[in-house]
Amino acid sequence: MSQRVEHTLACYGTAIAAAAIFVLFAVAAPNFIHISNLLEILKDSSFLAILGLGFSLSFVTAELDLSFANICSLAAVVTGGLIHEEVSPWLAVLAGLVTGIAGGALNGFLVTRLKIPSLIATLGTASAANGLAFAETGGVAFVGRWDPTFLGVARGSVLGIPNLVLWTAVAAALVQFLLTATRLGMRMIFVGEADEAARLAGVKVRWMKFMGLSLSGLTAGFVAVLLTAHLNSAAPNMAGDFLLTSIAAVLVGMTMFQPGRVNVPGTLLGAFMIGMLGNGLVLLGAPYYVQDILIGVILVASVGLSAATLKKAAFGL
Repeated sequence: MSQRVEHTLACYGTAIAAAAIFVLFAVAAPNFIHISNLLEILKDSSFLAILGLGFSLSFVTAELDLSFANICSLAAVVTGGLIHEEVSPWLAVLAGLVTGIAGGALNGFLVTRLKIPSLIATLGTASAANGLAFAETGGVAFVGRWDPTFLGVARGSVLGIPNLVLWTAVAAALVQFLLTATRLGMRMIFVGEADEAARLAGVKVRWMKFMGLSLSGLTAGFVAVLLTAHLNSAAPNMAGDFLLTSIAAVLVGMTMFQPGRVNVPGTLLGAFMIGMLGNGLVLLGAPYYVQDILIGVILVASVGLSAATLKKAAFGL
């Protein structure tokens, strides 16, 4: 096999596989390529894509955030609870964002100041956030006839393009700009790849890691607002299913375009690929558990490439 072919397969093999799966579903699954269904896939993929982008911001500094889904659920019940009590929607949105960044900042403090491995610290934060969410709601979801302006944040559209898709594009553009065109982003990447060298070069390593984890929390708060507006409800475990799928989107993304590295286009395509799998399998009438099995296979396969990165992020080794 020529070097050019090997390079092409390494960078675009997963993308080619995704295109093949798309064609398979287009042929075999009824109404799969209907424009309304494709827009539905994009909307469903938006939440895990944005959460994946947030996870990327911690992961790029070699820290592993396993709390973002629970923080997202907690921020959602904070937002939904305030909306339910007829507080100003914009104050509720602000509260959701603050809850998210506070959870991320707590992770940053535990990891950078108390020197707790991010795997352990974020699992602890996840458990605490889960408990707080259930305490806030009593285990019962907030549901009601909420302000149409607030609901329109996620349910509306511009020129036929759903707002969720537009928010995803904005989030992706911001993360791409941060990581490729700012000193902060470049230093975060430097710290993730060689923290000791970064320290010797004068980079504030602890601050970069703190920022990565805090931004991951902020992203979780943002998704909480969108999720609450989209579903017109807020439940204490509403984002739980996004943990593995969002991480899978990032890891799948690391197998293409820039193999072994976190990258925004890869994360977006990984999220779409996972959303496409779920949608196509439903249209084919496959049992619900088949998607879970496939997600597990995808996780194991993608981790094979990024095992060293995961080990360093989880344990600092």
